[in-house]
Amino acid sequence: MFPLRTLVIATTMSLAAFSTQAAVNIAGADLGSNPFYAASTLPFQAPPFDKISDGDYQPAIEEGMRQHLAEIEKIANNPAAPTFENTFVAMEKSGAMLNRVMAAFDTVTGANTDDTLQKIQEQEAPRLSAHRDAISFNDKLFHRIETVYNQRDTLELDPESKRLVEVVYRDFVHAGAKLSDADKAKLKALNKEESTLSTAFTNKLLAATKAAALVVDDKSKLAGLSDAELAAATAAAKDRKLDGKYVLTLQNTTQQPELQDLNDRATREALFKASWNRAEQGDANDTRKTIERLAQIRAEQARLLGFKNYAAWKLDDQMAKTPETAIAFMQRLVPAATARAETEAKDIQAVIDQQHGGFKVAPWDWNFYAEQVRKAKYDLDESQIKPYFELDNVLENGVFYAANQLYGLTFKERHDIPVWQPDVRVFEVFDQDGSSLALFYCDYFKRDNKNGGAWMDNLVTQSKLLGTKPVIYNVGNFSKPAAGQPALLSFDDVITMFHEFGHALHGIFADEQYPTLSGTNTARDFVEFPSQFNEHWATNPKVFAHYAKHYKTGAPMPQPLVDKMKKAGKFNSGYNMTELVSAALLDMNWHTLPASAPLQDADAFEAAALKKDKTDLSYVPPRYRSSYFQHIWGNGYAAGYYAYLWTEMLADDAFVAFKDHGGMTRANGDRFRKIVLSRGNTEDLATMYRNWRGQEPQIEPMLENRGLKDAPAAK
Repeated sequence: MFPLRTLVIATTMSLAAFSTQAAVNIAGADLGSNPFYAASTLPFQAPPFDKISDGDYQPAIEEGMRQHLAEIEKIANNPAAPTFENTFVAMEKSGAMLNRVMAAFDTVTGANTDDTLQKIQEQEAPRLSAHRDAISFNDKLFHRIETVYNQRDTLELDPESKRLVEVVYRDFVHAGAKLSDADKAKLKALNKEESTLSTAFTNKLLAATKAAALVVDDKSKLAGLSDAELAAATAAAKDRKLDGKYVLTLQNTTQQPELQDLNDRATREALFKASWNRAEQGDANDTRKTIERLAQIRAEQARLLGFKNYAAWKLDDQMAKTPETAIAFMQRLVPAATARAETEAKDIQAVIDQQHGGFKVAPWDWNFYAEQVRKAKYDLDESQIKPYFELDNVLENGVFYAANQLYGLTFKERHDIPVWQPDVRVFEVFDQDGSSLALFYCDYFKRDNKNGGAWMDNLVTQSKLLGTKPVIYNVGNFSKPAAGQPALLSFDDVITMFHEFGHALHGIFADEQYPTLSGTNTARDFVEFPSQFNEHWATNPKVFAHYAKHYKTGAPMPQPLVDKMKKAGKFNSGYNMTELVSAALLDMNWHTLPASAPLQDADAFEAAALKKDKTDLSYVPPRYRSSYFQHIWGNGYAAGYYAYLWTEMLADDAFVAFKDHGGMTRANGDRFRKIVLSRGNTEDLATMYRNWRGQEPQIEPMLENRGLKDAPAAK
């Protein structure tokens, strides 16, 4: 995932904004000694995390906003006629201090937060929203932007500069620059409330997820878990001062990894319900009222801007263009996915009946019995393959190796770069000619003070104008092993590592003049394309053989086991697609509500939406329930979760192109880098894809890859 948070670069929509009021008293702060006051002297301007304390962030944010506002006002009030240089280039250079502090602040609040940081986050969210609006609604600034925009075809602008003009102008219009003063005032109030509630949702969910972890007193209730999983559960209990007990912490998705191993059905049910109801306890961390109001606010924002609903507003500048296109695309997947899931459910029920279970398959049973079906059909279970996927080996001999074979990259670990938490590792990335290209951080282990899921982001954004090279990081939530034990991954975890590094490559290869257009600053329904494309290399025979080695002996995975994995590759495809498409459609249902709709009841709305879309299979819950759908309520993917499916279509179609032209070759990799990965948002993204692929993307490779091409029609 690439979190589409508000980054502080020059343009409105990518700008983590400022307040016109100095709400925090920073008069007594020693700003000169603040680690964010000047650019970092570390390699690549990497943040000096060893010198940063919690108390440094808020003064730096406030001072950064003050400086940025002064810079924007200077641009807006420039007496000279508007030009590309004195308006657009000047904006691109503005906000340097705010950029520095927000990049680091967003990193730690996502991956290593605490009570102090959360309080700062909640205090600053509405101020940052006001800052964004102060720029969006600056009439003098917009007049200059619009003047240059109207002259763009007569100016001698290179293609990237012309693209910048068009993107910035569009973003200002989308943000409300053309509204009346009265409507601007209304939108400001809504933006402030939305920002406050979105931050509150994230912090509530983090606390709710921590509190919902399943505490087990009796070890026998955990029968089926591996020694490593038991050790992790013991360590998690000790961390909470629950010695003698076991704690199963929750990941952000509905289903939990331990559900495939737990023999005790009551424990499985308890773990599933802990996940399902994590944010619906009627306590201070219950998120339902928050999301009900968020949906209402967003519908009203869209109405003010002239759109029939929030999804129409947000998709206006995406590849799909309209919610109708995105919904039709997803609805095309539903019949095949649910029909396949129904067939899979029958196989699972047959196993339950053979064992005289006496019950119908429920969501907490699926993964446990699916493993048995997989073992029966393919003589394969997860415990056989995990010893071949040790985390560090997957990273260095899998993820990095694939990048070397395709693009000529090499990696050298650095121990002199400060990190935000001791588990974080840092690598310097070298290009094929040996030149230093980027820094890459990875933070893979689950913590109670880390947001769920996996994501990539920038600590420093590449820009030729600013003279900056990319500093990129990946975050994951893999179970941390007990001391002295190896970190063994499921194959899903392996795919996640390749996925997030695909985002990293998109940032590492950025080669843009302007930060606004650099790297992953693209449309939501394009940004997941490089990451999903990179997943394919995890199963490439050459790459797989290089990293799939037993953690004890170093022996490669035996070919019979490799063959079993390949045969089982499309196993459970109906379930997997149904849980994903049901979540994506749920997102669209929330964000196609008109402003005239009444405040919704979250539980009733969700049930009705799943039923309407024919994804309400009792044994296949959506991948994310509304109340813990962090992507759409906190991470900028509102009306955009469909992008994972849309970009999977692009990725699978792109992989066919690679196969048709020789597969994993440097020539293919270099061409993909040159035309796609290095180009950021410097041209229309649909055009960019066509220029590389030579045709429009086709959905058939996706259906084939998912095992749904020949699926029967749903009843």
